[in-house]
Amino acid sequence: MKKLLIATHSLAACWAAAPWRTGLLAGVAAAWLTTAPALAQTAPATVWASSLPAALAQAQASQKPVLAVFSGSDWCKPCMLLKQEVFDQPEFSSFAKDKLVLARFDFPRNKKNALSKDQTKLNEEAAARLNKEGAFPAVVLLSPEGKILARTGYRPGGATAYDAYLEQLLTKK
Repeated sequence: MKKLLIATHSLAACWAAAPWRTGLLAGVAAAWLTTAPALAQTAPATVWASSLPAALAQAQASQKPVLAVFSGSDWCKPCMLLKQEVFDQPEFSSFAKDKLVLARFDFPRNKKNALSKDQTKLNEEAAARLNKEGAFPAVVLLSPEGKILARTGYRPGGATAYDAYLEQLLTKK
């Protein structure tokens, strides 16, 4: 036990007396501070409309297609995977930023995740128009005029593969 105390004391004394430790800590801090902003900028913020009329108005103004997503965020496993593997990824945000107007219509079942009555009504109106069959997840590509271009859902492979698939669907329009 005595040897352990001496070794611990010696190590602490060496650390305290080492002139390089200040430079080492400063270097680590500087490296973190210079890379942190770059990391934060790699994932552009993804903005999702929560109203189909608002998404279509934005699509008409920008002449971009709408990607409308119908999900059950707290009960539908493929919905959760699609969000986690694709929509939450920086690759998807970068892809969608200049190409799509995004709209999300969620249908949670758990009371703790309940939406407002107004949002529930907007989601039900969008589903009545675009997801009559009640498929989850449902991903619907619309022209800026509101014409359905394609329907799809979850596909394994991650954001890069999903982006390529959406690109194929958009070129078919």
